[in-house]
Amino acid sequence: MIIVTGGAGFIGSCLVAGLQGHKNLMDITVCDYLGEGDKWRNLSKRELGDIVHPDRLFDYMHKHADKIEAVFHMGAISSTTESDVDLIMDNNFILTRRLWKFCAANNIRLIYASAAVTYGDGAQGFKDDASVEALSKLRPLNPYGWSKHLFDRRIARVSEADGLTATEETPPQWVGLKFFSVYGPNEYHKDEQKSVISKLFPQVDAGATAKLFKSHNPDYEDGEQMRDFIYVKDCVDVMLWLYDHPEVNGLYNLGSGKTRSFSDLALAVFKAADKPPRIQYVDMPVSLRGKYQYFTEADMDKLRKAGYTKDFTSLEDGVKDYVSNYMATSDPYM
Repeated sequence: MIIVTGGAGFIGSCLVAGLQGHKNLMDITVCDYLGEGDKWRNLSKRELGDIVHPDRLFDYMHKHADKIEAVFHMGAISSTTESDVDLIMDNNFILTRRLWKFCAANNIRLIYASAAVTYGDGAQGFKDDASVEALSKLRPLNPYGWSKHLFDRRIARVSEADGLTATEETPPQWVGLKFFSVYGPNEYHKDEQKSVISKLFPQVDAGATAKLFKSHNPDYEDGEQMRDFIYVKDCVDVMLWLYDHPEVNGLYNLGSGKTRSFSDLALAVFKAADKPPRIQYVDMPVSLRGKYQYFTEADMDKLRKAGYTKDFTSLEDGVKDYVSNYMATSDPYM
């Protein structure tokens, strides 16, 4: 059995799709809140072993501990604008600690989602050095980033003490993934937390002007804010590779390794939609200006050295696939 927390969400549901087509893996349990919206549609094509409400997760895991092979922990409060820090800590730090302890005690593999926002403004670079010393220098810009970083730092202390070996304190395999700017199908339920691509396409498809934030940093022109955009299918492929390589442990970046501008992104959407480019720059909300990353670029050397060799999808090819095979169709779900 494999458990995917946040399995009805964006990355989680795409992972469930990938797992189901990987080596005939069928016994997949999803843990997530479904609510009253269309989030359930992210799983509408899947055959699942079970669906568990998060409030019942640990009761379920205790009951099935001898059957669980791995937990992919994708569930979190991922909003960079969420202000309830107690809520964020309960979901992103305390819950992840409980999962770690359970997996360690029951010999279960754990792959969990960290995030690139742990790097803060990028002043320390974007190298996935998991040493206690390196992590202590990072300064996330919002509570979400801090909650993820706090867990990464805790595990760094454990792993340095135990040498990344399977002991009573560590799962038999553990991997933390620092996701950069992920885009792709099944993110439609995320409202304001959707990727810029998902927000732009309806405007572009309707023939309207695409709106991007102005730069409020003199070092960057409007539209030249830079991000490492990575297609969700690449993220899934990396996680499946990790599942196939239980000897790989540690904290890893998960981006394309190439930074691109938001102008590049908008032009790729126009091209995929076969529309002439029209871009308008609008003021960034004041509440975001002090928490905004103007540049991200994943250093992918560590994952490459671990043995992952596949090329990552270019921004243009990823946007084309996302637009042509999902957003522009009557069935946009993966």
